[in-house]
Amino acid sequence: MRMVSTLLLSLLAATAPPAAAQVSDGQGAHVDYELYAHGLRIARVEAGFEVGTKNYRLEIAYRTFGVVGFLFKGHQLSAASGSWNGAKAAPSQFSGDGFWRGSPHRTILDYRDGRVSLREQTPSNADDEREEVPEAMLPGTIDTLSALAELMRVASATGKCELNLKTYDGRRLSQLTARTVGYEELAQSGRSGFSGRALRCEFSGRLLAGFRNSDSAAERAHSRTGSAWLAQIIPGAPLLPVRMVFETPWFGDATMYLTASGAGPRRDPPQE
Repeated sequence: MRMVSTLLLSLLAATAPPAAAQVSDGQGAHVDYELYAHGLRIARVEAGFEVGTKNYRLEIAYRTFGVVGFLFKGHQLSAASGSWNGAKAAPSQFSGDGFWRGSPHRTILDYRDGRVSLREQTPSNADDEREEVPEAMLPGTIDTLSALAELMRVASATGKCELNLKTYDGRRLSQLTARTVGYEELAQSGRSGFSGRALRCEFSGRLLAGFRNSDSAAERAHSRTGSAWLAQIIPGAPLLPVRMVFETPWFGDATMYLTASGAGPRRDPPQE
């Protein structure tokens, strides 16, 4: 799910639901999504957002299920918090806990004076058969969830989604760009409770460092693209993603649909 991680995504639902963060000057919101590829429902995503004028905190959880869950079973819970330096996100910490390929995965990033340090990582990049990201490339990077917070804040304030930044998740460093397409009307869908006017953003992400040792030259040069539609669905909250279409390395194009939303702390998740 590299492209999802780059924007929203870190996405897909862990066994415990994320709680909307407590940021004093922002309206919390919780949202649920379902992800489809080739007509099959392959993942559930649950997220809690708090994007205020001074601080932000995001939590996103996901898990695979169905046929894909059988072949690529796993779950992940990621969280990020930080403050604002003008319109720019200034993260303070990022954490990711998951279980993939039969083993636990954990990453903790700390930020101080605009610099990131990798406090904890399981498995190591060597064990993951992945190249290390050079230390010289890390200054100025932010985590993937902070990039999402920045996108939502910019879109809410300006009605546009222009973004150009570098993200680092402890393993991969990527160049992320987003541009404004404009407002569109999303038609009703049996897969989503949302229809109506939404701001469409096109995005692309390219891995700059942290490649797998086995990646070919073509894979290293490839950029993944997609579109996200943002809308005001919770009074007092920022524009939130209501639909996404993006390219995955395994399933081709995938679409993520908003299925539920609400203000305040996370409710108990719906039962399967």
